[in-house]
Amino acid sequence: MHSHGHDPNSGGAPDVVVVGGGVIGLVTAWRAAQRGLRVTVVDPEPGGGAARVAAGMLAAVTELHHGEQTLLALNLASARRYPAFAAELEEATGLGVGFRPCGTLAVALDADDRAHLRELHALQRRSGLESEWLTGRECRRLEPMLAPGVRGGLRVDGDHQVDPRRLARALVAACERAGVTLLRTSVRELLVRGDRARGVVLADTEGSAGTELAAGQVVLAAGSLSGRLAGVPAEAVPPVRPVKGQVLRLTVPAAYAPFLSRTVRAVVRGGNVYLVPRENGELVVGATSEEMGWDTTVTAGGVYELLRDAHELIPGITELPLTETRAGLRPASPDNAPLLGPTALPGLHLATGHHRNGVLLTPVTGDVMAEVLTTGVLPSDARPFTPRRFPAPVVREEQPA
Repeated sequence: MHSHGHDPNSGGAPDVVVVGGGVIGLVTAWRAAQRGLRVTVVDPEPGGGAARVAAGMLAAVTELHHGEQTLLALNLASARRYPAFAAELEEATGLGVGFRPCGTLAVALDADDRAHLRELHALQRRSGLESEWLTGRECRRLEPMLAPGVRGGLRVDGDHQVDPRRLARALVAACERAGVTLLRTSVRELLVRGDRARGVVLADTEGSAGTELAAGQVVLAAGSLSGRLAGVPAEAVPPVRPVKGQVLRLTVPAAYAPFLSRTVRAVVRGGNVYLVPRENGELVVGATSEEMGWDTTVTAGGVYELLRDAHELIPGITELPLTETRAGLRPASPDNAPLLGPTALPGLHLATGHHRNGVLLTPVTGDVMAEVLTTGVLPSDARPFTPRRFPAPVVREEQPA
């Protein structure tokens, strides 16, 4: 029985080449292949990318920021798709993605935080979202490991979690099963002819100059690197920059379980800290937010800040083994919302700029991109996120001397 994958050797260029095999590139490829398109993903390490570092909070409600109501609608649409999306991915691959509908508790440690959380609660209510105000005592009844100083909290049962590493692995498998070709190499530049994107040039390999890979359409889904691809005309270059995040992983020994039953987060000294308990006993603590360019060093200061803030929230954390420290780069756009769909260059689409919401927005991004690749039309819920909302950079002509 032939699935509707295509034999990559059956001749003819792919319909779509996706540059970047993180969760966003992979979900785009999978959904496009399911609609009958021939898709190739180019990435030296498919399933890598920022999601390898991410904690996997699906926090559409707890992460609500003033002025981000349009993004809220997209985040909620994606959060609603998650249970079915996770089930479909598990069914297609036999691999779990660690989807866990455990809910989130956001807590306040002092009077300022409490005022801030109260304000967030009001904003959530105005936005029609479900969250429940709890006293400090009620918070501690839910999560006995919380510090005695907790002044109050918001219980959001609809904010779930997924394991982004397992998600990435399952998406690689789903792509392979759907007939997507995965080329484990780098893209050297975009191929532009006759004012249209026509494919990509692959990086040189042993003894051969860069190979041209022609394609009907190109999707640039290279995360924070998306703005650095050679050959993209100035008016179509994605305005994304890297925002560094350091994350810790600890292990909860059986003797300490259950340590936390849901995601717990707080604002400590103006910085966000969160603790995400996985079913496998892993506890993820994050995340710093640093404008450091392309640096992915794990610093003593970053680890110290996370542990200090987490300890203030959950004093017992210092007893746990620290098993991993990682840093990754979030792709941030000027308004912190994603860039989805057609650019100023015909044939070139973007799926990047997801900043803190890449894992949350994976299901909706796959649907949006598959729609645009098969019909040429950006669905209405994605229209606010067209790359064309940003004016093209001014390219100054060199003055003759």
